[in-house]
Amino acid sequence: MQRLGLFAAALPISLLLSCGTAGPQTPIASIHPAAPAGLVRADSGMVVSAHPLASAIGERVLREGGNAVDAAIAVHWALAVTTPWAGNIGGGGFMVVRLADGRTASLDFREAAPAAARHNMYVDQQGQVVPGLSEYGHLAPGVPGSVAGLFALHDSLGSLPMARLIQPAIDLAAAGCPLTGHEAHELNAARPLIGRHSTRPNAFTSRSSWAAGDTLRQPELAHTLERIRDGGAEEFSKGLTARLLVEEMRRGGGLITAADLATYHPRWRPPLQGTFQGMEVITMGPPSSGGILLLQMLRGMETADPSIWTGGRPALLHRMIEVERRAFADRAEYLGDPDFVRVPVQELIAHEYVDARMADIDPSRATPSTAIRAGSPVPEAAHTTHFSIVDPMGNAVSCTTTLNGAYGCGVVVGGAGFLLNNEMDDFSAAPGAPNAYGLIGGEANSIAPHKRMLSSMAPTIVTRNGRLFMVAGSPGGSTIPTTVFQVLLNVVHHGMDMQQAVSAFRFHHQWLPDTVRAEIGAIQPADSMALVEMGHVIRIRHAIGRADAILVHPDGTLEGGADPRGDDRAMGF
Repeated sequence: MQRLGLFAAALPISLLLSCGTAGPQTPIASIHPAAPAGLVRADSGMVVSAHPLASAIGERVLREGGNAVDAAIAVHWALAVTTPWAGNIGGGGFMVVRLADGRTASLDFREAAPAAARHNMYVDQQGQVVPGLSEYGHLAPGVPGSVAGLFALHDSLGSLPMARLIQPAIDLAAAGCPLTGHEAHELNAARPLIGRHSTRPNAFTSRSSWAAGDTLRQPELAHTLERIRDGGAEEFSKGLTARLLVEEMRRGGGLITAADLATYHPRWRPPLQGTFQGMEVITMGPPSSGGILLLQMLRGMETADPSIWTGGRPALLHRMIEVERRAFADRAEYLGDPDFVRVPVQELIAHEYVDARMADIDPSRATPSTAIRAGSPVPEAAHTTHFSIVDPMGNAVSCTTTLNGAYGCGVVVGGAGFLLNNEMDDFSAAPGAPNAYGLIGGEANSIAPHKRMLSSMAPTIVTRNGRLFMVAGSPGGSTIPTTVFQVLLNVVHHGMDMQQAVSAFRFHHQWLPDTVRAEIGAIQPADSMALVEMGHVIRIRHAIGRADAILVHPDGTLEGGADPRGDDRAMGF
């Protein structure tokens, strides 16, 4: 079969820095200072991902005749090498696809609880959650879904041979990737975690410290990817890779067994669809909460007094905060794995229900979260990564994939070279107990064998008048739906181009804890004082999300927005 070879590792820096045509930008005070100086435009295809080499690999697949799904598969494999803090074969995710003919689909390759998982496995004899037990070490990972998901996607919608799509990742793992300053810093921070929980030597702890320009070589991962290339999905579920994973579990006292790996299956699910300002919003449904939250928040803004868009900024910020607060209250009560609990999806996004939920928003005062409970829908029947792709035929892919926390649970599978997720923390360890992101959950998201833990991921595709308009998504744990929400509003209501929209500073409210988390620069001092007087509590935090998105103009021109909070890059032709 034809190989893409080492082209990605050998791409000149000038190519990585100059893809697309730079265009003028209107200065906006709320734009992140690290935002690229020029807007990346293209008229045929575009890839926006968390790493320049992954974006370049995806773009090359499109140039050589592959479709958006082919490019997505190649980018996913590449991110498993270039961004080991989130890109993965030991995790899972969600993907939303819209084909050029208007057909849509969504793939759930979310991790699942092992068969030996127990309802109270993370609490002590007093019923208290044991700190860190669901986050670090061998009890933290769910059964990985990424490899099975990529092969299911390829079998249904791919056009190029899988071997061709995985080969660039193999070459990158073998030859090594030069680390940026950001990547070196993150890897140094993770070294103690990985060293403490991994039972065998690995590439990530092969040096006492990492610096910008160092090359991270991952030979064990390269061999694992070669085996998957040659043996297909069964290599991960039943082959040598599966045996190495199970041996790692035994050494560390983990729960994942050979039977867990052999019986895992991704699921095609109907995409969640709603509307906003006459546009169709196509997003992910449960077991992700992100799509429901996004649609609720958009409806909450759609019915707001029109004066908030032209009046003082505090009124707009207040409305957005109150809308976010109410959406997250519903998340805690109703959302979980639809294969295990009834999730009232259509009831939760029904306009009548959302309008009633937002009706008690006081335009002048914050509503304490202690005064808000989940609504009563009428029965009717933090480290993640995201990439967005549009191909020359008009097919679009929005995919969010994750290990959950940065570098997952800190366990590198001995002899296989890849990190495992810590997604078990996304279950409710106990009713009312917050997870690593501070999210509160109830019985609907309790632990059960083979159950999929609730997510906040929100890969989203938007159309206008039946034509592709935007492809968007973000990492960021609980901040994912609010990030996508704000990016969409930035374009539709604030007239920003795609790069400005993802670069703008962001804020977040998730019901509990009852605080507004804001990036420095997201809320100006005078606006902050006004919000405090309304009763809001504001806390400054580090970067919120890393959105990667594509805007499609009526003439077919593409605009790429790559988040400056990381090493993300938009590339098109």
